[in-house]
Amino acid sequence: MTDRLAFVDVCSGAGGLASGLESAGFAPVLLLDNKPQACETLRTNRPQWNVVCEDLFDFVPDEHPETLDVDLLSAGLPRVKSSAAVARVDSEPELRLLKAAVYLAHGIQPRALLLENLPALVDSPVYAEVRSFVEEELAHLGYGHRWFVLNAADFGVPQERLQGVLVAIKKPWFDAFDPPVPTVSEHVSLGDALRRSMGARGWPEADAWADQARAVAPTLVGGSDNRGGPDVGPTGTKKAFARMGVNGNVFADEVPGPDYTWPRSDDVTEMLKITVDQAAVLQSFPPEWRITGLKTARYRQIGHATPPPVGRALGEAIGAALRAPARA
Repeated sequence: MTDRLAFVDVCSGAGGLASGLESAGFAPVLLLDNKPQACETLRTNRPQWNVVCEDLFDFVPDEHPETLDVDLLSAGLPRVKSSAAVARVDSEPELRLLKAAVYLAHGIQPRALLLENLPALVDSPVYAEVRSFVEEELAHLGYGHRWFVLNAADFGVPQERLQGVLVAIKKPWFDAFDPPVPTVSEHVSLGDALRRSMGARGWPEADAWADQARAVAPTLVGGSDNRGGPDVGPTGTKKAFARMGVNGNVFADEVPGPDYTWPRSDDVTEMLKITVDQAAVLQSFPPEWRITGLKTARYRQIGHATPPPVGRALGEAIGAALRAPARA
């Protein structure tokens, strides 16, 4: 696509949202993240991208004139906490980041704004104050807005992953926007997603394991930087994986080899473990996308990411609106 739309992406992480937007016809003029490991991942995969490793709170758009007057500002923000939402809008780091992203729209005046966060932010009474703040700021800037929830599984991601989304577009283009519709009629199961990789080293029971893992994977959770080693997430997530024969308490260093015997045990400690690379498959990162760092750092980047197919669907919907004739 030659008429690519320009965007700024903040809280970019491993680049899931940015790579999805890229595949939808957008070109980043700047990506921002405060974690050196995430910045390394972005630069490893796209050396030509302008990656700024800096805190959003410290970012001054006037020092980066390439960001001014772009088509889109996107942000896959850290999940706000419900316990904090009942307090002041700026009382917790996650909410302060949300506020900072909205204020950044003041500075760069994008034609569209895309924020991705937890689904409760869309309609839960707990977050009413937060939504009011966002909506008042956007109205002042001349945007129309839509809140909605997407399930990544509806876009071919082998994971039940609900995402709360805000799309705001300047009034001349807003009426042309429609939220993305599902791109698949059947969800992809955990087994089908990992079948090929499970057999990559010659494990003869890979198909048998995949055939019994018929459900979609539960939501992967990246966890806090202050926690210990990597695991797939909270107790409910681990139980869902265990029902499909996966030990979610730890990640394997490699997939089973030809001599591995599948115990078919109900004991979680004896169950098969997936690898961090397979977690990236469950997030639908492109096979060539490299997540850098050690195991824990790699998994946290993967677990926090927006699946690229969701980013693509959102980008296509926003792009269609921005390419429509402007209305007075």
